[in-house]
Amino acid sequence: MSPYTIGLTLLGLAILGVAWLPSLLEKYPLSYPILYLLLGMGVFALPLGLPVPDPLAHPQLVTHATELCVIVALTGTGLKIDRAFSWRPWLPPLLLVLVLMVLNIAGLTGGAWLVGLPLASAVLLAACLAPTDPVLAGDVQVGDPGEGREDNVRFALTGEAGLNDGLAFPFVYLALALLPAATPLAERLQEWAWHDVLYRTAAGLGLGWLSGKLLALLIFHLPKRVSIKSSAYGFVALAVTLLSYGVTELVHGYGFLAVFIASLTLRSYERKHEYHKQMHAFTDQLERLLIVIILILLGGAIVHGLLAPLTWSDAALGLGLIFLLRPLGGLLTLAGVPGMTWAERAVVSFFGIRGIGSLFYLAFALEKGDFDDPRRLWAILGFTIVVSMVVHGILATPVMDWLDRRHGRPIAAEIAEETREEEQREEGPEARAEPGRQ
Repeated sequence: MSPYTIGLTLLGLAILGVAWLPSLLEKYPLSYPILYLLLGMGVFALPLGLPVPDPLAHPQLVTHATELCVIVALTGTGLKIDRAFSWRPWLPPLLLVLVLMVLNIAGLTGGAWLVGLPLASAVLLAACLAPTDPVLAGDVQVGDPGEGREDNVRFALTGEAGLNDGLAFPFVYLALALLPAATPLAERLQEWAWHDVLYRTAAGLGLGWLSGKLLALLIFHLPKRVSIKSSAYGFVALAVTLLSYGVTELVHGYGFLAVFIASLTLRSYERKHEYHKQMHAFTDQLERLLIVIILILLGGAIVHGLLAPLTWSDAALGLGLIFLLRPLGGLLTLAGVPGMTWAERAVVSFFGIRGIGSLFYLAFALEKGDFDDPRRLWAILGFTIVVSMVVHGILATPVMDWLDRRHGRPIAAEIAEETREEEQREEGPEARAEPGRQ
């Protein structure tokens, strides 16, 4: 059998699942990423002649596939946040990024150094694992644009996931600066401070804001005869993603940060316009497609030995992040935030989901620098992501339902059922009677 034909069949099955599984699983404590990871493990365990998905053998493919997935997810994340930016409402996600993420990086660096990783590798691993993921965290994020599901927990986790995928980058560059080089360490750190921290961050923020403003003018303020048709809104979504990212990367800024800021800026224009919903729907579908491809390949990599170098101390490092460092650090970071209950602080602190962004950072850094024992780094990273995916994926639905009931809000399954009933009412009895409309 041809591996290409098998791949096409597998891709077709994955796309069908993208359309079907979310509604099937909405009432159950299980997320579809877990199923795709298992699918990848099962398919690549069979003697089908499929190429081994080794991240070290195909570094550029891993880097660019995960990169595209993250920037598409960041666009969708920014578009679905209804809350306008101001310091007080945005205090929780800002604290999670500027305080908790730095604490997690420091703690993880110390733990990785204790289990025998050199300092540069320890900083790199910490920088890769500290940011939460905008891709796999859909079950604990806000709803679609204008949907209204923007409580304290969902907003904090969504804002954090959008911001920290860009703001973790300086620490990846710090790990690269710590590698042995001919230039004195003091000069490398000075270069890192002004260029990788200050300049790249400022470029990401500034160009993201400017991109969002300019694109908003093109979308909302052109004369009607030359305006963009509603049928092309999905393509505009992709254009927003690629333009803001590409322009920022061309001037060596942080493209991840620029994409999120651009989508937030765009969202601030004409907040009730149908454009936002249609653009978000397109990015959501594209994001899901990229997710399943990456997760199937991750499952295949696990079957073919990705986790083989893992030691007990390495596993303890990943478990410590998920069950100790993130939850305790989150509770301390959010302790003084007004308007959040203890239950909300606990849920936000626990659901620090790791995922596709971490894969990108490690693949990117290993392309740029010669780090010791890269297979061990991939093993620790892969193990932590899988544990996070399983634990958080299983607990997301019941925990969020418990929190919603506690605060007198309808749970996600009830909202989905009401939406389906409303759509049926809008179709009318004649439309429902037509064959194939169910």
